[in-house]
Amino acid sequence: MSTAIFSHPRVRQDAISPAEWEARVNLAAFYRLAAIYGWDDLLATHISARVPGPEHHFLLNPLGLLFEEITASSLVKIDLEGNILDTDSEYGINYAGFVIHSAIHAARPDAQFIAHFHSADGTAVSAHAEGLLPINQRALGIIPSLAYHDYEGIAFNLDERERLVADLGNAHFLLLRNHGTLALGDTIGAAFGRIYQLESACTTQVRTLSIGRENILIAPKAAQAEVQRQVGNRVRRPTDGKKGFPDLIWEAALRKVDRDLPGYEQ
Repeated sequence: MSTAIFSHPRVRQDAISPAEWEARVNLAAFYRLAAIYGWDDLLATHISARVPGPEHHFLLNPLGLLFEEITASSLVKIDLEGNILDTDSEYGINYAGFVIHSAIHAARPDAQFIAHFHSADGTAVSAHAEGLLPINQRALGIIPSLAYHDYEGIAFNLDERERLVADLGNAHFLLLRNHGTLALGDTIGAAFGRIYQLESACTTQVRTLSIGRENILIAPKAAQAEVQRQVGNRVRRPTDGKKGFPDLIWEAALRKVDRDLPGYEQ
């Protein structure tokens, strides 16, 4: 794939902190991975990152660039009121993205990275009356931390933020009914790994249901409980100084984007 090169990047690396630049590079890589996996939707949907520091600022995609075109310097920094803080920015933001992401960043300190997509399979499952079914191993690991938010229309109304946050609660996954998928994490690897698992579980469900609902095996209750216990133990298990699973996932994902769609670090 070819990569767009921007002659007028909106943010200079030497004008911001090293911590913010690292967040920008990681977020730009996340956008390109979403393009590689087919989770993008032209100029819609969003992935955000909290900017390190006490100001409660976060980064969002510029309205006008495809996911595959986004670079570290082209991301837009905004505050919780939606003000664009990059004064030399030539792009705006998707307002619905601001509404959804500002709500969660403000309410959840652990939401360092948030991904929200409109993939075909994710949107299909979001519109399924039974939601995500316990019919595959990925789903079993997700369901204990999965919440639902009913559709209220395009997310342009600021008062929806309160209801969105209330529905999300302490969950790490969210199905926005008739709308799409969302996952968050306290690290880039956790957020990427979770949205990958949620999207994959939705695709598996759509394919499984194609053979007819009456022929579907629901996982036994005991097995569902066992997977929940196993997933919980993996999260809590000490790593003895070794890298955790989300970190290993992200390093592997970066190697993929470096091969398939490089240039995000500009």
